[in-house]
Amino acid sequence: MINRREFLGMTAGAGAALALTPELLFALEQAGGKLIQRPIPSTGEMLPVIGLQFRNNTSQDPAALKEVLKTLVDNGAKFLDTMHQSVPGVEDLTASVVTELGIQNKLFLALRALPSGPPTPGAETPKAKVEALLKTFKVAKVDLLQLPVQADPAQLPVLKELKKQGHIRYIGVTTIVEQGHAQLESIMRSEPIDFIGVHYGIDMRGVEAKILPLAQERKIGVVAYFPFSVGTLFQRAGTTPLPDWAAEFDAKTWAQFFLKYVVSHPAVTVVRAGTIQAKHMLDNIGGGIGRLPNEATRKRMAALVDSWPGGRGGTPPAPPWTVTSVSTRQRPDSQRPSGVKGRRCS
Repeated sequence: MINRREFLGMTAGAGAALALTPELLFALEQAGGKLIQRPIPSTGEMLPVIGLQFRNNTSQDPAALKEVLKTLVDNGAKFLDTMHQSVPGVEDLTASVVTELGIQNKLFLALRALPSGPPTPGAETPKAKVEALLKTFKVAKVDLLQLPVQADPAQLPVLKELKKQGHIRYIGVTTIVEQGHAQLESIMRSEPIDFIGVHYGIDMRGVEAKILPLAQERKIGVVAYFPFSVGTLFQRAGTTPLPDWAAEFDAKTWAQFFLKYVVSHPAVTVVRAGTIQAKHMLDNIGGGIGRLPNEATRKRMAALVDSWPGGRGGTPPAPPWTVTSVSTRQRPDSQRPSGVKGRRCS
């Protein structure tokens, strides 16, 4: 963990306001633990449980993104995901920030394959896409290449061949809607994939019934997307104080409360939490440090969130919530230091 002095120096150098309260910084320091790591089932390689994504737009401040990445790496994390960066130029922006910092080989890069749907004449091939990613991110191989379940099925054999050739380390198949679960389950049973990516959070628990147990059975890693449900969890929490019993599993903020629910499921390899601010990145890191809730506590956590107004009851968000659109969310004032306004990705 970076210490208080290093963090304050970093935020001051970036021209940022005090990002976390002194109490929260102190709590993070006193936790004294290291970020939890989980083995990737297909190889046993250890991966820190907290990951990162940026917004799906090009209006982000590169300097701020660099501070987020520094916070990620300096605190023992390394998973950087671009699966839902579909707006032209966003993936290039992420790559430029990474390569300017020169940390691409310190990261676990989880990148997106071609868009969903059948190929069109003159469209980029999977092989060309991988070659472009290697050049853009200045790496010798892609750590994880992710393919949405509704993509052209002919892409998967190509990706498997690229993996065999050493250009890709791991292959993943993803869906963020329950309508894609049946197809995902079929692929999990029939294809030698390394990862799946699914929408999983304390308010979106549908994958707990079949998908997560199947991932454990088939020894497939799980990337949990959108643990804050595009900000709606913070909105539903509102000004509600964190319950005293959250201290039993070392949660100091609502962000850590939500993250620890996801991390505590044994099938989850890494949870991808989005932000474009270093203060939120450090807060998220705390969600992967210390004790985790047991099964009884997980049920208590879920019951609490279910009791709040505005729950979806496990139903996926309505369109235009698709693999090509990622929203941002406003963090409630109750979760911000006084006088600090900012937005946080989900």
